[in-house]
Amino acid sequence: MAISPFEERYRTEMNAIFEDGNKLRRWMDVEIALARVHARMGTIPKEAAKQIEEGAKKVKPERVLEIEAEIHHDLMAMVRALSEQSGDAGKYVHLGATSYDIEDTATALIFLDAIRTLDTRLGTLAGVLRDLAKKHRKTVCVGRTHGQHAVPTTYGLKFAIHYQELLRNRERLKEAKKRIGVGKMSGATGTMATFGAKGIEIQAAVMKELGLEPAKASNQVVQRDRHAEVLCDLALAAALLEKIAKEIRNLQRTEIMEVSEPFGKKQVGSSTMPQKRNPHKCERVCSLARLVRANVQTAFENIALEHERDLTNSANERAVFGESFIAVDYMASEMTKILQGLEFFPENIERNLNLTHGLIMSERLMIALTEKGMGRQEAHELVRELAQKAFREKKDLKALVKEKKLLPDKELDLIFDPHTYIGCAERIVEEAVKD
Repeated sequence: MAISPFEERYRTEMNAIFEDGNKLRRWMDVEIALARVHARMGTIPKEAAKQIEEGAKKVKPERVLEIEAEIHHDLMAMVRALSEQSGDAGKYVHLGATSYDIEDTATALIFLDAIRTLDTRLGTLAGVLRDLAKKHRKTVCVGRTHGQHAVPTTYGLKFAIHYQELLRNRERLKEAKKRIGVGKMSGATGTMATFGAKGIEIQAAVMKELGLEPAKASNQVVQRDRHAEVLCDLALAAALLEKIAKEIRNLQRTEIMEVSEPFGKKQVGSSTMPQKRNPHKCERVCSLARLVRANVQTAFENIALEHERDLTNSANERAVFGESFIAVDYMASEMTKILQGLEFFPENIERNLNLTHGLIMSERLMIALTEKGMGRQEAHELVRELAQKAFREKKDLKALVKEKKLLPDKELDLIFDPHTYIGCAERIVEEAVKD
């Protein structure tokens, strides 16, 4: 039975990238690249590199675990298992390298695969947000600030804002690839002493084999600011997904009920209250976002390792790297499905638009009065007093303004029509999603 929910409940295609089997393959990819470079440089026989590459195909994960149980060193267990399968060439496996030359370089390959996978997922979500923004560019609703009704906006603008933020998140991850796509072959303290005068050339050649950039300076590890940056970018993506989920949750409140996450015909909302339609999918997204943010703190703690390195980063990285990527991938997948099935309640959107009996049109009324020659501050105070009176006496603001005979009735009809007070919202949406 799985202990981590990421093994089953929140499993996605991302799991395969962080599972031990793939990590083992990536470790051996680095060992093969190192052997090839040694062979080209004449450090080992040319046929040895081919033997090591063939040997890697025969290594069984069970044998690696068996060796690790004896020696208590996972990387060296792989080295010994690979050596066993490489015949005479086994003596050249891992030549000149230290454990984290292999591990950190392999981690870079894993991170790049994970970012590519996540970007595909986010790209699908971006398409859904773009379509919703276009479809609802004219769906007028009340805007809310400080939890209070403000002035009208549109659902299209809401989705366009999310869409643009998602583009920024994808850009950040793309930028991070430049800094995480870095490996090393610099030895125990970063001096490359085991490679002699050829160290810099060997490192560059190995990284070229793997499609990575060589770290210009490192100690026993690739510096952890690189990994922390990626986890920060994942946390930013998670924060956006949480923001969308929280907006849906709030708009799904019984007294608001403008939109709702999908609810299946046989779905159960509560074990005791049969009527419940809980937004549990959105709540799950918000919950996982907290975990992703918490993992960033761990990544920051890992930056300040002692001297040329200590091992305090190793154990937690086995958890936080995979967890963060899988969590965000799962959240993006869930949010895509939520938005694809998002249910709208037009009658409630319209009801809420008129809930304050015209108070949300106070700004427009103030502007109209200034256009008639009234000073801006005088107009603001007049409308404020009328708005407060309408609130206290539970009257329509429009009726109070009519009593004052401040503006012609025809003008007031337009001023108090919320559907005609959305400014450039449509054009903003068009510009935001045209790419």
